[in-house]
Amino acid sequence: MQTIWAGIDSGKRAHHCVVIDHAGTVLLSQRVENDEAELLELIAAVTELAVDGEVCWATDLNAGGAALLIALLTAHGQRVLYIPGRIVHHAAATYRGDGKTDAKDAKIIADQARMRTDLQPVRGADQVAVDVRLLTSHRLDVIHDRVRAINRLRATLLEYFPALERTFDYSKNKAALTLLSRYTTPDSLRRVGVTRLATWLKGRGCRNSAKVAQAAVDAAHAQHTALATEAVGSALVTRLAARITAIDEDLAEIDAKIAEHYGQHEDAEILLSLPGFGPVLAATFLAQIGGTLDNFDTVDRLACVAGLAPVPRDSGRINGNLHRPRRFNRRLLRTCYLAALSSLKNSPASRTFYDRKRAEGKSHKQALIALARRRINVTWAMLRDHTPYAEPAVDSTPIAA
Repeated sequence: MQTIWAGIDSGKRAHHCVVIDHAGTVLLSQRVENDEAELLELIAAVTELAVDGEVCWATDLNAGGAALLIALLTAHGQRVLYIPGRIVHHAAATYRGDGKTDAKDAKIIADQARMRTDLQPVRGADQVAVDVRLLTSHRLDVIHDRVRAINRLRATLLEYFPALERTFDYSKNKAALTLLSRYTTPDSLRRVGVTRLATWLKGRGCRNSAKVAQAAVDAAHAQHTALATEAVGSALVTRLAARITAIDEDLAEIDAKIAEHYGQHEDAEILLSLPGFGPVLAATFLAQIGGTLDNFDTVDRLACVAGLAPVPRDSGRINGNLHRPRRFNRRLLRTCYLAALSSLKNSPASRTFYDRKRAEGKSHKQALIALARRRINVTWAMLRDHTPYAEPAVDSTPIAA
């Protein structure tokens, strides 16, 4: 039974498909719109070329523009491999010619699928993992919007009221944002005074209203010069403060939806039992692994995908030269890193392991990555055995300096 390989150079509006046989001969080269009817026609045409053999599909995207194609291929029982775009880019340098076209990229994808045996199949995630993947991705975008808005607010304050800009951390202080919804200039803060400002903030549910009011009025007394940018700048600051407040409300709603969807997964409580994992981080981890460990053969493979397994760079007489990998899931690494950092607060075992690595001369970042790698083993065992976390006994012997 002969196998043919179909390489798909995926795009947002259209894909290019190139089909080759075992000798690398092109059997079909076709551009198709990212439309269900055209994609179904392509699948039918390619399967006809296989006659009594089978088709191995390969694509350089496993989500986004390729989502409809992958869903249709899965529904038709087709085998689909994923070749990251970075691999395609480097492989292209080994083929003749410097030109780059969609047809050439599709042929390279098909040829790589024909020759390589280490490519991972595209496996479908369960519905909960799909839902939380979309929600956590959207949450990250909203957080980026919040950071940009805060940076713009601080930059605008610097244009006319630098004393107030350096007084508060606007990323954490809700009372400071509430303050900027009305009092944005030195003159307005001096006129309202500490007592009335504190009462006004307290009436709007702000914590530490007296302390915030005192700090704001002190900043106003530190600047008596009205700059030319004050009129327009203060109006922009008010709008930016309102936008940040709206983003915070949006984030609260997104977090609630993430917790709701994540709670429907069978392993939700198991993952939450591990110190460092809250609903958002646990949901992100679950989304990045596809909701199940079936996508990974071993725990070492999971650690490799997460970027927590160092790779050797040996040559000649040089050996034992380990480096950070270049290809890994950055969202998964970030999730594991933040969970490890958070676990230092309430897990004696994590704190002891971290302190030991620090005593060995590791930097803070290196010690956290080592802790995240150790926690991957624990997480794997918990999900494999469907067993919640139990804090191990910790040796209380102090670490020698």
